[in-house]
Amino acid sequence: MTKIFIVEDEAGLVTLLKYNLEKQGYETIVIMDGKEVMPMALTEKPDLILLDWMLPSIPGIDLCREIRKTYELRNTPIIMLTARGDEADKVKGLSFGADDYVTKPFSVPELMARIAALLRRVQPTPVQDNLRFGDVEMDFAKRRVTRGERAVHLGPTEFRLLQFLMEKPGDVLSRESLLKSVWGGSIHVELRTVDVHIRRLRRALNEGGESDIIRTVRSAGYALDLNACDDEEL
Repeated sequence: MTKIFIVEDEAGLVTLLKYNLEKQGYETIVIMDGKEVMPMALTEKPDLILLDWMLPSIPGIDLCREIRKTYELRNTPIIMLTARGDEADKVKGLSFGADDYVTKPFSVPELMARIAALLRRVQPTPVQDNLRFGDVEMDFAKRRVTRGERAVHLGPTEFRLLQFLMEKPGDVLSRESLLKSVWGGSIHVELRTVDVHIRRLRRALNEGGESDIIRTVRSAGYALDLNACDDEEL
């Protein structure tokens, strides 16, 4: 059974989320204090975390970053729940490792759709066992990405984003097409989200000092290119 952490300190919202998630067949574990999240996550290994930004003890945004730095949890999907609706806050949440960002108050059916879509992305169904572009290789059986001899650690959204780019090497893919293929067409996600995840993907691919293989094409989108230029802007 798919296990979802509800990390939220508002009792009424916890009850609402727990009821609706369990109605959909998910197992839920409620955590209301930030300091309990990491020990519980390492023990229980959740399939997805609903994470409130404002929590007692440790803010959700700091927990998000800590989860992404923890080897055993780095691929766990995270949806941030917050009343902070400014674009800068959304970008910060995504930059710190969240896979999605939902502003309170929110539609419960939409949240359920986002959860289902994100869980589908965690277990993609590739048409082949692996993909290779230059020195980057995706191994779907092991769910691993390597660049040369170095392991590349990606969250579930960056993994799916790289997969789509590597399935169409050299093609310029618009942000709209990336949204449809990676996030699905049934939920609303802002175009800005693609840019944030591309930056995270670039950072992970290049953290060993390698050359950038993601080309940004002005007013068009992104492409994999062994000779990518850094001076183009979308």
